[in-house]
Order: sequence, then C-alpha cells, then structure tokens
Amino acid sequence: MSQPTPAPAAPAPAPAHGTARPAAALAGCLVLTAALTACGGSSAAGGTGSSEKVVTVYSADGLKGEKGDGWYDRVFAEFTKKTGIEVKYVEGGSGEMVQRAAREKTNTQADVLVTLPPFIQQADGKGLLQAYRPAGSEKVHGADKSPDGTWTSVVNNYFGFIHNKKELPQAPRTWEELLDGKYKGRLQYSTPGVAGDGTAVVIKAMHDFGGKEPAMEFLGRLQANNVGPSSSTSKLAPKTDKGELLVANGDVQMNFAQSKSMPNLGIWFPAREGGKPTTFALPYAAGLVDRAPHGENGRKLLDFMLGEEAQRLVSEVGGGFPARTDVKPTDANAVELTRLMTGVEVFEPDWADIDRNLTAYLDAWKSATKS
Repeated sequence: MSQPTPAPAAPAPAPAHGTARPAAALAGCLVLTAALTACGGSSAAGGTGSSEKVVTVYSADGLKGEKGDGWYDRVFAEFTKKTGIEVKYVEGGSGEMVQRAAREKTNTQADVLVTLPPFIQQADGKGLLQAYRPAGSEKVHGADKSPDGTWTSVVNNYFGFIHNKKELPQAPRTWEELLDGKYKGRLQYSTPGVAGDGTAVVIKAMHDFGGKEPAMEFLGRLQANNVGPSSSTSKLAPKTDKGELLVANGDVQMNFAQSKSMPNLGIWFPAREGGKPTTFALPYAAGLVDRAPHGENGRKLLDFMLGEEAQRLVSEVGGGFPARTDVKPTDANAVELTRLMTGVEVFEPDWADIDRNLTAYLDAWKSATKS
C-alpha cells in the first residue's frame, strides 16, 4: 500500500514531510441514517451501473457541515445541479463505513466510499474497491493515491486536538499535562478502530513515545481521565465548545470548519515533554466501490470532487487542503491554516506496517485501557 502523505497546498504549511487534507461538509445531499434499500441491485463487476439518477456515498464524518455549509454540501449541490444526479449520503466513523460496505459486499449499496488511512487501505485489501482514476488524479501526489488506481485523496488534512478556549485559554503543550486531575471526566477521544481520528491517537502516541509499549503505558494512565468511547470524532467538538469537555481529539480540517460556528474551539498539537508538537497527514481518500449499483454516476462524482472548481473550495469552504498539487488557494482560510501549522513537525507513518498490524495495535490499546 502507498503511504498517504498529503502534498502541501499553497500557501503551503511550514512542515516539509507531509500535507494536509481539507475537510468540510457540503449541502444539497440526502442524509440517510437507515439502511438503503432503494439503490437497486449490484451491477456487473465492471460497475457500469443502472440509469437511475442517483449516487450513494458512504463517508467518514468531517466534510459535511452541521448547518449545511460544508464542502460536501456545496460540492454535492453543484454536482446535482450540473448533472441531475441526486447524492444520497451516509456518514459514520471511518472504520464503521468500511465495515458496513464489507457486510453489504454481496448486495452492494454504496457507489463511492470516502474514508481515512488506514481504513482506505483496509477497504482495498478486503476487495471493496475497483480501479478508477478520476480526472485530475494525475495532479494528486503519488503518495496520496493507490498505485493501482483503487483510491485517491480528495481532501488533504492533518490530525490534531482541540481545547475549550474559554475555560482553558492556554492549550496544553504536552501529552503529560493531560494526566492532570483537572482533566478527569473532561477529556475524551474517539474510539480507535472505529473512528479514523481515534485510530490516529494511537498512531501519534506510538510515534511520539517511541513505540507500542511506551505509548500503551501512557494511554493506560490517561484512561483515568477519559470520559469513554465515542464512535464519531465530530460529536466531540460541540461538547468541547460548550465546556462539557476541556480537551478532545479531532483533525485540522473538520475542527477548523466547525470553529466558524463553535467559537470556543481551539486547535493544538501535543508534544512529548521536552519535544516539539507533531502531527501527520490524514487525507480523505475516495474510491469507487466494487460492483457499485450506479458505477457510472460514481465515476462522475469522483471526477467532480477532483475538479478544479471543487478543489478551490476545499480551504475556502471546507477549511482543509486541496488534494491537487496544482490548486494553490490564497483565501483567508488558507492563510490562517498556514499560520496554524507553522512550527509543527509533520511525520510520515508507515502505513504498510499499520495496515499489517492494526489489529495487534488495537488489541494492545484495548488491553492497556481495559476498553
């Protein structure tokens, strides 16, 4: 598997080893919370699809706005306006969406799957994706797409944490500070293995603490302050904005977009005591689902999401970073995002190792935290 390390969009963030993925949400789509039963049967393996004017997207949360003002909202609405194809949208945690697609493998419902590493690699390994290189994918950095064309990043982003700026004006600087008793019952991170950003907590801790054992030892101690599991990272931001939580995990794109309507959110990046703040790229990666019931419509949507028009909206509307290296935003959000990333060291996870050993890492986390 390739290692998704987003290529920086201009104005580029200071770190030289990764890129960011923009994430916001878009309106004009139908959000489905129940199982989809009206999508029709699976098409042939080629996924040409039916003539029905619909496309179904299964996606990790973060790109759709709470008030219909996100990147998905804008892009899906424009897509429907230009093509007449209705977008049906189903949202959940990164791992949750892959698990759902896997359960439906013999009766495919989704046309497009959008999720974060390492779950996009997991979906590919399970045979859930078919090869399709969207128009514009040649402008995406090689590390941000699959060599065999089964997936490509559509929005670049970075992992991060948030704090309540009203009750905690100065963000914590280190992981170790989070062990303080003042965070007991007011700190929460989404569940590793279920949410992409939750899995990212484990990945970053393993990097920052120098390996699995010291990372798990720390996360085991941190569990005394942790509220408990959460299947969705996006649900933690409102709690943090209201002051129910002082600190939570998240990602730059999603939290930056949320901060426009949640004024108490501040973004920060933990460091080891005596070290520098770190992060890594977590792109939203999209692929055409194998045996997609509306495969041709799925191809059209992937082309549209990677088009220059949609990519220019990534920072301006979504608060993220374009996946295309030739789209270089200069809007106010892009400038602020560059400032936010200044001085943060960006490392590149070994995604192939994480893909191979994810179950073992998650089992270690469960054992350490007794989750």
